[in-house]
Amino acid sequence: MKYNRLSKYKIKKIIKCFSEDLTASSTARILGINRNTINTYYDEFRKKLLLYSIEVTKQEYGEFELDESYFGAKRIRGKRGRGAAGKTPVFGLLKRNGKVYVTIVPNCTREELMPIIQGKILEGSTIHTDGWRAYDGLILNGYTHHRVFHNENEFARGKSHVNGIESFWSFAKRRLAKFNGLTDEKFILHLKESEVRFNYRHDNFYNLIEKIFFEK
Repeated sequence: MKYNRLSKYKIKKIIKCFSEDLTASSTARILGINRNTINTYYDEFRKKLLLYSIEVTKQEYGEFELDESYFGAKRIRGKRGRGAAGKTPVFGLLKRNGKVYVTIVPNCTREELMPIIQGKILEGSTIHTDGWRAYDGLILNGYTHHRVFHNENEFARGKSHVNGIESFWSFAKRRLAKFNGLTDEKFILHLKESEVRFNYRHDNFYNLIEKIFFEK
């Protein structure tokens, strides 16, 4: 950020406000700094978080929940199911007792989702999903697969459920609702920010931002 003249002390103040999930307008008012400057830093933090998410993601073995969700325009009345018009499809994987990983996808077909699953989850792992047909064949790809069928009002079957990943969807949508619509470029930054915030919700998020922002 060589184009600005803010001291490291002031930048840390901005990081503190960002870590507390304050809006750029609130941070500008609290710190007495121009809102455009705050927005510039906020965007830079989010870009760093996006890169950090990519760097720390690896293929893992364990027990996972998979699900898809749709962000953006409100559903059209009477139109149900995946792919409602005007929405952005997002695919998510949650390792139980671990972290969530989300990515924007063109659609939620088996052809789109399976390469992501195989790239993130090692064979022999256990996967929990709903009844969406894109998950057909997971057993043939070396996974133990359990399903719950939401369309039959089934939300849990013993230890089989997708409540963990659904809790992330709720978290992310609550956060993103306050931004009143985002461009595609901004949406991915805010989505991945939500991912990292969720993953580090029990840790010191300020320390994480400070580390990844100032590291050489």
